[in-house]
Amino acid sequence: MTNAVTIPDHITGYPNVAFGGYVAGLLAARSDAKTVRVDFRGAVPVGKPVDLDGLVTASPAELLLDPPEMPTWEQARTASEDYLEHHRRSPLPIPDCFGCGPVPPGRGVRIFPSRVPGRDNLLAAAWVPDPELAGGDGTLGPEMVWSALDCPGGWAGMRLAKMGAGAVTAALTGTQLRGVTAGERHVSYAWHLGTEGRKVTVGVALATAEGELCALAEALWIRPRD
Repeated sequence: MTNAVTIPDHITGYPNVAFGGYVAGLLAARSDAKTVRVDFRGAVPVGKPVDLDGLVTASPAELLLDPPEMPTWEQARTASEDYLEHHRRSPLPIPDCFGCGPVPPGRGVRIFPSRVPGRDNLLAAAWVPDPELAGGDGTLGPEMVWSALDCPGGWAGMRLAKMGAGAVTAALTGTQLRGVTAGERHVSYAWHLGTEGRKVTVGVALATAEGELCALAEALWIRPRD
């Protein structure tokens, strides 16, 4: 297995399937390109060595994406509080999702996106990365940064494009512009770019609370057949 990795059991989106953003970040870290497109051709299992060749591919890419105006930290925090309150009343279908599940600190990214009042095409989340996600220098590795770019796009598809549950990340094109430090305030925001049949395209941005862009991504999600 020339490209074998073992994804820990808890790093899942759907049960027993490795979280897409995490896998994409692993491949992006191996690339010399500043911007990378990762295409998912099959489900990556967790808990055992697996050769990613044939399941996931990564290639240099361009990202022509103009993010909308960033919401404020207070707007993002209100959106995250709304997300958590909603799912206290109506539990998440996948409560232990590595990206957006309210799991214990260190066991997931814990980004909780919801609508921003007055912004019809925008979801946001306030995010302070847990120290357990970072390396010894306090910065997050690419696999964690790319993980933070995954679920917000999925929620944008579901909340803004009526994508419905059960959709999967088919491709994620991303670039990291600066380091992401644990314990510091960040704002994640996502928006709908377009829909064609079962294909939903979304944009996702991650910035410091002061407005400095950290990472940017465009994702293609495929919703299930009726």
